[in-house]
Amino acid sequence: MTQPSFVPIRDADQVRPALRLEQPVPWSPDRPAEVRPPVAQTGRGFGKPGPDQGFALRVARALSDRVVLADGEDLEDVLVGCALLASRRAGAFGRAPSAPDLKWAMSLWGFLDHAPPEVVTARKERFCAVSHDYVLQRALVDEVPDASLPLTADEVAGRRSDWKALVGV
Repeated sequence: MTQPSFVPIRDADQVRPALRLEQPVPWSPDRPAEVRPPVAQTGRGFGKPGPDQGFALRVARALSDRVVLADGEDLEDVLVGCALLASRRAGAFGRAPSAPDLKWAMSLWGFLDHAPPEVVTARKERFCAVSHDYVLQRALVDEVPDASLPLTADEVAGRRSDWKALVGV
């Protein structure tokens, strides 16, 4: 409650001004032992993370009846390898893998039609035991050049004569 100005009050009873703090200066974590947020490693062997990449295996199994295998090829190796390739393609675009990504991966290596013998020989080397070996999985996925990722499955099938450039062989 305010006091009228004509009422005498002692100095100790006077209203004191509020304590004003200085405005803080901007701060950044620049001390030597400061904890910094993690930085994702990039480059060969590190992959490209994306959302829900495990879904590629489910889609690959749904398309398994369309896969054309040569003698000596294992369906599980083919499905895992194509799911990994599809996950890389989808991760490059920042989304989850879908059926067109799997069709792209299967077209890339000629699993949706009868591939020429040289393609079959090359894919046998790369897909053999890929479902059991992480090093082989990384090598298979890292081998495909970035220029092949934006192509559609139909464009890949149309460029079958240039398959070495598409898969990075």
